[in-house]
Amino acid sequence: MSKHYTHIDWQRAPHAADAGTYSRNHVATLNGKQKVSLSAAVDYKGDAACADPEQLLLTALASCHMLTFLAIAELQGFRVEAYRDAPVAHLEKNAEGRMAVTRIELSPQVRFAGDKQPDDAALARLHAGAHRNCFIAHSISATVTVTPLTEPA
Repeated sequence: MSKHYTHIDWQRAPHAADAGTYSRNHVATLNGKQKVSLSAAVDYKGDAACADPEQLLLTALASCHMLTFLAIAELQGFRVEAYRDAPVAHLEKNAEGRMAVTRIELSPQVRFAGDKQPDDAALARLHAGAHRNCFIAHSISATVTVTPLTEPA
């Protein structure tokens, strides 16, 4: 139904802390010409000042969940004023013994405005619908849990 593009650019450079290897730093240029500085995770000789691929996967899932949540909430007549999340991805060995993002935990905090406020059951249904309809969630094999926080965003 749609295509999505990015451009990755890496050039050999010395590693800042280990002369025996190369820098993992590179740049991704997205469709809107935004440039994102990337590297490997610090545990894999990456640069802590850059985003790593695991963070981008986590961000993509959390953003997709939020955008789907907002759409469903609006369709059901809820006015969302703020939405926050501090998601966590777990990089560990999967069932085949290979390193993978196996679990992702979302902890969204949502603040609603107006007279129509969801109760706990309605909020759980909104998040379940967001997860069920999130394109990124359909695209990964990690287990995703959504635990809405009760404090408003």
